[in-house]
Amino acid sequence: MIDQTKIREIVEAYIQDSPYFIVDVSVDKNNSILVEIDADESVPLDYCVELSRHIESKMNRDEEDFDLEVGSAGLTSPFKVLRQYQKYEGSEVEVQVKNGPKYVGVLMNVTEDSFGLEITKMVKKEGEKKKVAVTETLTFPYEQIKYTKYSITFK
Repeated sequence: MIDQTKIREIVEAYIQDSPYFIVDVSVDKNNSILVEIDADESVPLDYCVELSRHIESKMNRDEEDFDLEVGSAGLTSPFKVLRQYQKYEGSEVEVQVKNGPKYVGVLMNVTEDSFGLEITKMVKKEGEKKKVAVTETLTFPYEQIKYTKYSITFK
């Protein structure tokens, strides 16, 4: 089986000093390799093709056959690495807490250990007839999160 660490090293060497970063590298038992990359802006298809060719040039199909797919992390895919949280700081995201509720709010205060989520909810205050919008910031350690992903809204 192809070594996932070897693939990761090949990709890291290629994208070093570029705006791109690794989201995930996986190799299944059939030697199907999947490389997901991202960038703070966008990832052009041409760059994925270049990276794929580079990886292939570093591998030997005569020793071990493989399938290779290189692509960018999908816009609605769950975040997998800290850099994705940093990329979307200030944007609206959807957060599913493990064994808990789902929240939609603005991603804030991203650190190595946790992040904040500014949510707005409608609350009826005592003595008032109408509900009013109340904003609060919730803090979540990453280990409490089932997934976080960019929230696409059409208004």
